Amino acid sequence: MKPWLAHYDADVPQTLAPYPESTLLDYLTPLARDHGGKPALLFKGASFSYAELESQSDAFAAALAALGVKPGDRVALLLPNCPQFLIAEFGAWKAGAIVVPLNPIYSERELEGALGSTGASVIIVLTPFYQRIKNVQGDIPGRLPLRRVIATSIKEYLPPVLRVLFTLVKEKKEGHRITLGAEDLWFRDLLREYRQAPRPAVAVRPDDKAVILSSGGTTGTPKGVVGLHRHYVAAGLQLYEWTKSAKRPWVDVIMLPLPMFHVYANVGVQPLAFVGPNPLSLVPNPRDIGDLLKTIKQVKPAFFNGIPTLYAAILNHPDVRAGKVDLSSIKLCFSGAAALMAETKRQFEEKTGARIVEGYSLTEGMMACCVNPVQGPNKLGSIGLPLPDVEARIVDAEQGDRELPSGDVGELILRAPQYMAEYWRNPGETADTLRRHGEGGPWVHTGDLAYTDEEGYVFIVDRKKDMLKTSGYQVWPREIEEVLATHPAIREAAVAGVPDAVKGEVPRAWVVLQPGASATEDEIRGYCRERLAPYKVPAKVDFRTDLPKTMIGKVLRRVLVEEIRSARSH
Repeated sequence: MKPWLAHYDADVPQTLAPYPESTLLDYLTPLARDHGGKPALLFKGASFSYAELESQSDAFAAALAALGVKPGDRVALLLPNCPQFLIAEFGAWKAGAIVVPLNPIYSERELEGALGSTGASVIIVLTPFYQRIKNVQGDIPGRLPLRRVIATSIKEYLPPVLRVLFTLVKEKKEGHRITLGAEDLWFRDLLREYRQAPRPAVAVRPDDKAVILSSGGTTGTPKGVVGLHRHYVAAGLQLYEWTKSAKRPWVDVIMLPLPMFHVYANVGVQPLAFVGPNPLSLVPNPRDIGDLLKTIKQVKPAFFNGIPTLYAAILNHPDVRAGKVDLSSIKLCFSGAAALMAETKRQFEEKTGARIVEGYSLTEGMMACCVNPVQGPNKLGSIGLPLPDVEARIVDAEQGDRELPSGDVGELILRAPQYMAEYWRNPGETADTLRRHGEGGPWVHTGDLAYTDEEGYVFIVDRKKDMLKTSGYQVWPREIEEVLATHPAIREAAVAGVPDAVKGEVPRAWVVLQPGASATEDEIRGYCRERLAPYKVPAKVDFRTDLPKTMIGKVLRRVLVEEIRSARSH
């Protein structure tokens, strides 16, 4: 029984099976051959064609093979969104390697853990992050398998005028100028040296491992999520069919301000651009809202991909508030990775005339998504309907083996043609997340609490681990955050449970006020009291200038709670 199928937009097929036996490399090669001059990537005013991406990734693949990289080896990327990311990624795939994209803001300890656990032998690193890698490599010689460090500068793919300005003004001051170690290599030199070399004679198959993405999983401990080449194609085709009514192939630009080390950008948006095909506009630093708005003006994107905090930041930028920024090119926006507050959605759609469709997936799902329809109803608070060939169930949160009827809250589980192959070398955690229930393949246990309505729309309640119990009542932080988001003085809000001697736990709120706005704790608690049951009203409201977030923009509730615990212990 799949009630959601009846509510698809008219142009969306119920199934895409059979899926092609192909990889993203099989999409790039004909694009380069038949449409080589057309733009594949847009970056800081420069355009990079399909033919350039094909030839430079061929050269990089040949360079990796000459450096001893063999099929199945791991190649790490410590890069922001820039052409080098895709050249290195496609080049590593052409050499048969598995790509390990890493978060550029990782500490040395986190980098050591990720490189050590995946066994990456080569890393491509942007120059400002080079010393961090060298420190890790130098601290533990012989313990890390990392043999080669390949450095690249952000200026290498800037247009000529910007490149000169960058060299004169920013390169030294912002830590981009480095002295390369004797054993290390420049990315640009390798591309030049191997530009005439043939692509390695390596067969890359759909069931080969393509990527290891980092995930906290359902337990919060870092793990490597393994994705296959076929997962990119499945995700790209599903998202293409869902969004095709809102964008024209070749012409409409897809904007990507989300980091490519994250599943949303890497396995979702990236293949969508090649399946379309559509030019992909890369934004290296989404936290620089001024630069982001400048890029919107420059490339006039039709399809914008963001997260709730990014949409809120755009709305709160002084130029946007003053009506100085034209956002009218944007026809469709996708929001994922965290809950979209109803008020943010309303304001952004009102400001732009675009439609924001909220969706949901997780790294373990390899972009097996639920998404709201592009044309049909978007239900308030819902993450939408499962995409073609994606199945969703709600099961009891304790054992996870009993399906619940619509309206009942339980754990969301997903099944699709794509979901992670495994946690890298972690069979115990893999078995806990991928579980079989009856016939067919395993289901991904998401760790998210949700319910469905009778039409199959899915509503996320909260993370299982974020739910709190106060005096025996279950409380979901998101419900309180939704109320706080409607307060006119509040710009951002987070809620989490903190220990309480009498009630076990109580909800606590952390808020960031709008510029120039004022509010008191009593006023905010009174506002909540009018809209929530008494036990859901925050016991305390803390005022902050910002909220701790991951680079993708998710609010770190656990950091806020830890600050309270630490303060109480002193």
